[in-house]
This record gives sequence, structure tokens and C-alpha cells, in this order.
Amino acid sequence: MRGVFVTGTDTGVGKTFISCELVRRARAAGHRVFAFKPIETGVTGQWGEDQLALAKASGSVPRGTYRLPLPAAPLVAARAAGTEIDLGRIEIELLSGVEGATRVLIEAAGGWRVPITEQHGTSELARRSGLPVLIVARAGLGTINHTLLTYEAIVRDGLRVAGIVLSLRPGEDADFARTNAEMIASACGVKPAPYPELPEL
Repeated sequence: MRGVFVTGTDTGVGKTFISCELVRRARAAGHRVFAFKPIETGVTGQWGEDQLALAKASGSVPRGTYRLPLPAAPLVAARAAGTEIDLGRIEIELLSGVEGATRVLIEAAGGWRVPITEQHGTSELARRSGLPVLIVARAGLGTINHTLLTYEAIVRDGLRVAGIVLSLRPGEDADFARTNAEMIASACGVKPAPYPELPEL
């Protein structure tokens, strides 16, 4: 099974935008992609906005195990909804979804240390997926610190970093982003790819 587990340095850094772009490019290359956001919080309808976006990008039905109303960390949102998140249930849906897929993309909720259950956070979900981790980070001020802390945490947890993407938004300084990318690469040895120069899924 080839693919990536996408995490961010924070919420709102562009994970879903980058994830959808990776999925579209993989489909354009002829792959059948299973795109899966198992947990989404802040959901007001039947499906979350991120889950719907991934479904549209992959040309499939929306997939997600948990859709929770409160816009908070998964553990907090689950408590507010009077439920508990079962990582085993997510694994089962993942295994059923990857059947026939040539590429897999799983998008996490929030950042690497976000709590999902009383015992586990995003790192355990990534570990169970068996996929290398793609870090999505802001391109501007503050990203060096946030990206390196996330990178170090992933490596400390024994998982492999597939790459780093700096989510450069319209109007942001591309030269500043390149300088940030060089500083991050110098510190951890992984050269971030500024959007739209994305790695292959």
C-alpha cells in the first residue's frame, strides 16, 4: 500500500488543500485513490467540509468514521458528543477502503500531538495506518519552529517522515518561504516543497 498520512503543524495550515491537490494529481496519473479523513470536528451537516472535499478530489463517496459537531480536538469533541473514538473501528474502515486502491491518503485532524482518545493521539493513528507521514506547514513567520518541533516528534515516535510541504498562500512572500525551507532543510535534512512543487503521492 503506497501513500501518505497527512498531518499539520497546526490547524488551518492547508492540510486539506494540499491533500486534495495530491489526490487530484495521483488520479491524473492514472491511480485509483482512497482519500480518507477518519475524524472531522466542527461538522454541522451529514459530512464535514474536509471529508466532502477529499471525496470530490478522489471521485468517490465521502469517507469518515467520526463526524463531531464541536470544533475542538477529537477527544474534546467526542466527550462533548457523549461518545468515544475507537481506533479499531477506524482501522476496519481503512482496510475496507484500500481494497483496489493504488494510492492512499489519510488526513489527520489538527496537529501531531492532538489527543484522540484518553490514551492515544494522532501518532497512534498514523502508526496503525502503516504510512509515512507528510507534514503540511505554513510558509511564513513561525513555520521553522513549528515544523521542526513536529518533525522531531514524529521521528521520536518512531515513524518515517515522507516529506514536508510549505503551504504558500496567495500574497505571501515566495522568497521568504524559500529561506524558511532552506533553514528547515539545514536543521532536519528534509527539503520542504513549497506549493505547487508537491511530492508525488
